[in-house]
Amino acid sequence: MNCEVCQLKELEVEAEHFEIREVLRCILHTIVFHRALGLVRPKDVDLQHFEITYVQCGDVEIEKKIDDKIEHFISWIEKHPNKKSQICLSFYEVKSKQPSWFTNKTERQYWEQWYVNLSVTQQPKSHSGKTHLSKVVVDSGDIASEERSSRRAALEASLREVLFQIIKFVNEKKDHVPPISEGVIYFPYEITIPSSSDSAFGMDMIKRMLQTGHPTMLS
Repeated sequence: MNCEVCQLKELEVEAEHFEIREVLRCILHTIVFHRALGLVRPKDVDLQHFEITYVQCGDVEIEKKIDDKIEHFISWIEKHPNKKSQICLSFYEVKSKQPSWFTNKTERQYWEQWYVNLSVTQQPKSHSGKTHLSKVVVDSGDIASEERSSRRAALEASLREVLFQIIKFVNEKKDHVPPISEGVIYFPYEITIPSSSDSAFGMDMIKRMLQTGHPTMLS
């Protein structure tokens, strides 16, 4: 089976939990929504820190599972500061393998993978204070605030580019999408986050490509 791969533009984010949550929720929900099949209840979501609105499927279970993965990713970020990282969202079909004497297993055949690329940086804490001359006030906090506003504006622009990249990919890449089964609303998918090391993450991805078992919406 042909597996299409989309490498999304790398985003530079601060190691702020709220910022990571907003960015990942926006990207992951946008991908899942555009690969939804049946009737969904679209829900517009306004980002709190960016002038961006995205659409969710309106499924509480999907929201919970995506949030769980994001929290696991944040835990990984805390242990690996100032590192580039990658999250993979994979869509797959479940096919029966050739039965053997003792087992009749199924396997996952991946047909689309999305790589969310983040560069998470820990910003130095700002310090403010006054010189020994009362007339001269040095407030580095104001400078830091301006820098943060500028950086967040750049991130917002980059996030918009990623959303357009997702929409463009979905509209152009259709031939590889499996036939729709009656009554199915969502394709099975999984979200993979980094392990304790980059090499472990790579090995984990290889293992998942060879994995067998029953289908789950997220793993």
